[in-house]
Amino acid sequence: MASTSLLQSSLESQCLVSRAAPCNASAKSAVRASLSALRLPLGGRRLATEAQKRTVANAGRTIVVASTETDKKSDGKVPDVAPSQEGDSAVRQLLGIRGGNKEEDIWKIRLQLTKPVTWVPLIWGVLCGAAASGNFEWTLKDVSMAVVCMFLSGPLLTGYTQTMNDWYDREIDAINEPNRPIPSGAISEFDVIAQIWILLLAAMGVAYGLDVWAGHDFPILLALSAGGSLISYIYSAPPLKLKQSGWIGNYALGSSYISLPWWAGQALFGTLTFDVVVLTLLYSIAGLGIAILGIAIVNDFKSIEGDRKMGLQSLPVAFGVDTAKWICVASIDVTQLSVAGYLLATGKTTYGLVLLALIAPQIFFQFTLFLPDPMKNDVKYQASAQPFLVFGLLCTALAIGNQ
Repeated sequence: MASTSLLQSSLESQCLVSRAAPCNASAKSAVRASLSALRLPLGGRRLATEAQKRTVANAGRTIVVASTETDKKSDGKVPDVAPSQEGDSAVRQLLGIRGGNKEEDIWKIRLQLTKPVTWVPLIWGVLCGAAASGNFEWTLKDVSMAVVCMFLSGPLLTGYTQTMNDWYDREIDAINEPNRPIPSGAISEFDVIAQIWILLLAAMGVAYGLDVWAGHDFPILLALSAGGSLISYIYSAPPLKLKQSGWIGNYALGSSYISLPWWAGQALFGTLTFDVVVLTLLYSIAGLGIAILGIAIVNDFKSIEGDRKMGLQSLPVAFGVDTAKWICVASIDVTQLSVAGYLLATGKTTYGLVLLALIAPQIFFQFTLFLPDPMKNDVKYQASAQPFLVFGLLCTALAIGNQ
């Protein structure tokens, strides 16, 4: 395309300065039309071939232009998805990430509604809780119990939360992500509601089974699961719909994603203590995945258009993009620095210093990626910074477990 444009400019310049008969508008149009015919179709691979001569009549003179051939013919149609992106789009669909294909397989659609990419923070939270208990051992029983608890927190309860949230957000998604299963009509209302109830009831059954397996006198895992499910419901559903109020909604979601799975993991193998409750609630402000306050704000930048139209007071809508991005960064950094200060003040110097070292690269990515353009770089920022935040969370759990 670039060489064709250069050739067009050269020909027009030659036409202007030539001593031959001057060019008129129709002659220039003929040159452009001929050059357009030489443009190669998208996806065609250029081959070095013998130049073919094409002639263009131009005000009594002849211009000879060289063109190349392609190794395949074009049908004139441009594909909906570039070949190199088809695989990536399919993966996005399965993980429930924006930009995925529109799927027709009902089981892939069901999986997409549960957003598997959002399971990771809760699975990690269970791991951190088990480490913080100080009682987890690498035995078959403990590992099996931990895996079942991760299944409870991830596929079951997170799947329930995400499916229900998509159901109540179907009008907003019709603006922000019309390709998603519910607004696109790929799955029926009955199937969506059935999936919500099946996941919820299965989660309650698994939670109670874990309580029996662990020998709890009080079914604490069942209580935590029921409480988290209630928070998820009032976050998404009217009349409360906490997500409509930026601060409360983001924090409610944040505590569900960090505090509750941590508490479940720790209660499964030990007992909850006051300092653990405080630290995990504090960490819920920091940001992990799409769930916690700081990163929940990051995700709000992607949906600002639909949120504004539907009257949702996400922080970018309420404060504007420039102010909200600084609120986001502050909520992530101040929280983690406070936890590091607590660890240092309580004599856990090594853990505190490690946590500080994990905070530094997050700040670097904030200033190089997120703050310059939060709407463009939100996904790249999360992919770059979150691993350091995740390991900072584990570092804090190990510090608690090694008291």
